[in-house]
Amino acid sequence: MSQISELHRIELNILKLVVKICDQHHIKYFLIGGSLLGAIRHNGFIPWDDDVDIGMRRDDYDRFASIAPGLLQHTHYFMQTADTDPNFAFSYMKLIDTDTYIEERNNVNDAKKGVFVDIFPFDKVPRQPEIRRAVYSRFRYFDARILLRLGYNIIKTPFRKDPETNDLNHYMSVAKLKEKRENIMRLYNHEPFHHYKNYASQYAYDKEVMSQAEITELISHQFEDIKVKIPEAYDRILRRMYDDYMTLPPEKDQKEKHVDVLIVNGKHID
Repeated sequence: MSQISELHRIELNILKLVVKICDQHHIKYFLIGGSLLGAIRHNGFIPWDDDVDIGMRRDDYDRFASIAPGLLQHTHYFMQTADTDPNFAFSYMKLIDTDTYIEERNNVNDAKKGVFVDIFPFDKVPRQPEIRRAVYSRFRYFDARILLRLGYNIIKTPFRKDPETNDLNHYMSVAKLKEKRENIMRLYNHEPFHHYKNYASQYAYDKEVMSQAEITELISHQFEDIKVKIPEAYDRILRRMYDDYMTLPPEKDQKEKHVDVLIVNGKHID
């Protein structure tokens, strides 16, 4: 089995677990980014895509985060967040298969590693562009400080700096930065606003700002051998993100972007 097909097999199993938990506990989720594109264009994975992206409104995200750890006890799955893994720097969640190990390109760090599915919270944002820019700048400031303090680097070299120290004071300091970042993301969730932002998005700011209708009006769609939830307004969302999204990219761009090394149950998968 090729590396990409094995990745897809494991990721699909994790996705099925997420869907099962969400369905049983009435938690709303939806595919985003390349996973949403794959659902529409390929009825599953983009053949060369090596990750799965899920979105949830903050209240659903919080409910999933509170319920999942108890359900995952005595399994080989781990819910990785900024709280559950002190070395994890990102502001979103990964659900990891701990029977696997991966090394990602452009992501050298000391956090727990394994094949994963990403789950992103969507938080309310105001309509005014100048306020959005100011708040996002603060988020990016704390995000960058956390990445630096935890020794995240884009490449591994002999000159890579390890975290300043692994003592308790260091992690308490990083925890405070994480708390400040989290507060910024949650700043407007009790306001009567109608737009939601994935702060951790890899795309330009407005690409993953979704209206209340886009984020709440969901339909079922085929993804490999299961049905998943996607926004009913997927066409508008995908055009905003990718423009002519049904056209395949040039062949030179049809390649995996993340995983460099994959080990499953102690066996290297090439």
